[in-house]
Amino acid sequence: MNGSVVELERVLKALANRRRLSIVLFLRKKGAASVGDIADHVRLSFAATSRHLRTLANVDFVETEQINTTVHYSLSTDRHPLLITALKMLS
Repeated sequence: MNGSVVELERVLKALANRRRLSIVLFLRKKGAASVGDIADHVRLSFAATSRHLRTLANVDFVETEQINTTVHYSLSTDRHPLLITALKMLS
């Protein structure tokens, strides 16, 4: 199978989840947030939120920054075209 097709599938799967879309929208509004803040907002456990964030990070939709002992997530500054399209559609 063509490598670009596999990559497209990974990216689309990352977006094809309402919890991850909710995280993306929250980060667009908030800018940056800790896993705990994101978990509170989307009403998921810390562990489940971490798994969703890892999925988003694996397709370069989010970036991390460590501040003391807390990891903060934000939307990637170099945004994937499909993420840009999704954000426009959700506006």
